[in-house]
Amino acid sequence: MTENEIQDRHWQELTVRLKRHPELSARIERLLEIVENADGDSLTADEVEERVVEQVRRIGHDALQGWAGRKAARLEGEYARRAGFERRGKKNSTGRRASAR
Repeated sequence: MTENEIQDRHWQELTVRLKRHPELSARIERLLEIVENADGDSLTADEVEERVVEQVRRIGHDALQGWAGRKAARLEGEYARRAGFERRGKKNSTGRRASAR
């Protein structure tokens, strides 16, 4: 396999993965727009830095939120498959009753 074929395959795989995470894909696209100055703004370096940092922060937030959602769904599925496991409501108790102390 040539270097170009390896690179093409890499980009194809990356594209497939980004399609599974549209929120990240949109953020990365916005980051590229900032870098390429797609809006045509005449920005200072400080303004561009501020926009890039904000976009990277949002990418991180979206990535962690997506990860947490997938992990919760996977764990819920695992618990549901366990024999004898029954999901219950939220615990109502905050501890011992004040009079029991």
